[in-house]
Amino acid sequence: MKAILFDLDDTLFSTTEFARRAREASVAAMISYGIEAEPETVLAELTEVIREFGSNYGQHFNKLLDRLPPHQLRDVNPAIVVAAGMAAYHDTKFEHLRAFDDVRPFLESLAAARMRRGVITHGWTTKQSEKLIRLGIVDLFGPRDIFISDQVGIAKPNPKLYQYALREMGLLPSEVIYVGDNLAHDITPPRTIGMHTCWINRAAKPDQDIEAAAPEFIVKDFSELAEILRERFGVPLQEWT
Repeated sequence: MKAILFDLDDTLFSTTEFARRAREASVAAMISYGIEAEPETVLAELTEVIREFGSNYGQHFNKLLDRLPPHQLRDVNPAIVVAAGMAAYHDTKFEHLRAFDDVRPFLESLAAARMRRGVITHGWTTKQSEKLIRLGIVDLFGPRDIFISDQVGIAKPNPKLYQYALREMGLLPSEVIYVGDNLAHDITPPRTIGMHTCWINRAAKPDQDIEAAAPEFIVKDFSELAEILRERFGVPLQEWT
């Protein structure tokens, strides 16, 4: 075992929890600037917009205003309301975008054991890069060992994304374990090309087909993964508290 590669969202931090907080803050801000509706109503509509257009769509709040009935937007300046929602979303980034508590200690333990570390993440280049910066963990990965689907030009769940990363890192599939929360995107593709796979399910979405994906290992946190690396692969990882 020479390297461990990680998914980002809901693997190194709770994307689901962060998104919930950010959207609630945005809705509260937009209501404070003139939308005449209950927060639950606006949040439900915003959630529907995100589901329909995707999380990387750049005009969620504009589309939200298009869909709200006119009587809820009386005397509202749309530009101000949208800006209020965006400002609240970004303020939430500053305050709440944090890695899980065991992420940095685990990565530091891997570094001390001379285990190579990398990231394979799906999303827009700038957006995913900003998450890594805000999480404060970029220094624990080699600058050439971070692979973003948009930057590479191959999206999950295409196995070619994993093959590309292995080729760039000069590694064989059997020398690498990939860790992620999404069985269809993070387990099945690398498994089909011969990589070791580990499903981390502390923030994973429910109702995934574990039997079909057949992850080699299942853990709830990185202390469990560290034990697997020690016992199964002989990686000399130090304990952390």
